[in-house]
Amino acid sequence: MTPLIAEFIGTALLVLLGNGVVANVILNKTKGQNGGLIVIAFGWAMAVFVAVFCVASYSGAHLNPAVTVALAVAGKFTWASVPGYVAAQMAGGIAGAFLVWLMYRHHFETTECADTKLAVFCTGPAIRSLPGNLASEIIATFVLVFAVLHMVSPKVSLGAIDALPVGLLVLGIGVSLGGTTGYAMSPARDLAPRLMHALLPISGKRDSDWGYAWVPVVGSLTGGVLAALLHSKLLMA
Repeated sequence: MTPLIAEFIGTALLVLLGNGVVANVILNKTKGQNGGLIVIAFGWAMAVFVAVFCVASYSGAHLNPAVTVALAVAGKFTWASVPGYVAAQMAGGIAGAFLVWLMYRHHFETTECADTKLAVFCTGPAIRSLPGNLASEIIATFVLVFAVLHMVSPKVSLGAIDALPVGLLVLGIGVSLGGTTGYAMSPARDLAPRLMHALLPISGKRDSDWGYAWVPVVGSLTGGVLAALLHSKLLMA
């Protein structure tokens, strides 16, 4: 398995299981309907665990453009490899989102609320305030990347750690910081599935909320870069 194929497969698994738990909790007539935030947070943590466990030895299991860029800023990943990794991650996110729709297509048909259908694919704010929403995404991603950078050996990238600590990290972020925007923390988790929402033939769907779509992208990349800069400064101190 090449690193780019690994990033594609890992991100597809991540989005399939992560967005899949959202679908299971919020769509009508599922076995997990109304499971709540704790189920979603736990499901996302397990999605991260499975995805990292499967591909860490092949690509380092970045699975997130914000992580890839942050590792490059911190000097732990070559800039020349960033575009390929990001492209593979975005393609994986699109594939994972498609599989979620395929899996739950009958439940999309029985769900009337267009906002609920959109929420399966991408995040949205509990209270819409773009500056506050942006700050939430920056803070959540900062915590993710800062913690990951302190788990990673300076020589061998994200593959140096076991998958479980990363899953527990995402679980902690979800239950503590997920109430404001849904803790996207990744363009591959939010923008890629949002594109699939726009393209798929989902009956009764709304627009894909492109006015908000930039927030998870800018917020996650900013939070990741800030974490990398602080990490590098601490190492030089």
